[in-house]
Amino acid sequence: MGRRPLQDTRQILIDTALELVWANSYGSVSVDDICKAAGVNKGSFYHFFPSKVDLALAAMDHSHDEFRAAYDGVFSPGTPPLQRFERMVEVVVEKQTEIFEKYGRVCGCPDGSLGCEMAGLEERIRLKFDETAEYKKNYYRNALRDMVAEGILPPETDVKIKADEIFVYVLGQLTLARIQNDLSILKRDLMPGLLGLLGVQRPAETAS
Repeated sequence: MGRRPLQDTRQILIDTALELVWANSYGSVSVDDICKAAGVNKGSFYHFFPSKVDLALAAMDHSHDEFRAAYDGVFSPGTPPLQRFERMVEVVVEKQTEIFEKYGRVCGCPDGSLGCEMAGLEERIRLKFDETAEYKKNYYRNALRDMVAEGILPPETDVKIKADEIFVYVLGQLTLARIQNDLSILKRDLMPGLLGLLGVQRPAETAS
């Protein structure tokens, strides 16, 4: 059997770490656990990553790349701004449902879970969390500006503060769903709560 390409080995380690840490926790997963699950020896692990923290950072980058690909479509400028938020909720629920069916539990936000556990102990993880959070909030700001421009939100709306509030709300709902292991929190509450935060209603609700 031929040797596995080095780049494949690196990606397998990232994918394995992301799954194990997301479904469990950073502290409960060792380098040995990751190597065993990935089918990779420890020498190969340390060839790519000086430490478990470095692997965690690479996993956060990989998760961010996947999220960005999804959000580029969800928050397309060609989509009406309120529908962008509605579609975002749909994507969040779809992903969490997929993960629930795979692992048998709600896993929440991978960056949020890792940040809660490790940001106070590892500065690089806190900085990486801040970086990815800012990227998400930029999508929200652009949609909010378009909502102001279309008269959906009042002109005095502070889009920066409102984007921060949306980020905290979504992260909080994901964290609560993970803690309670209850997918219905997201299916039932995420969209109505977000609409309430925005101070708007769906067109059908407005017309009724």
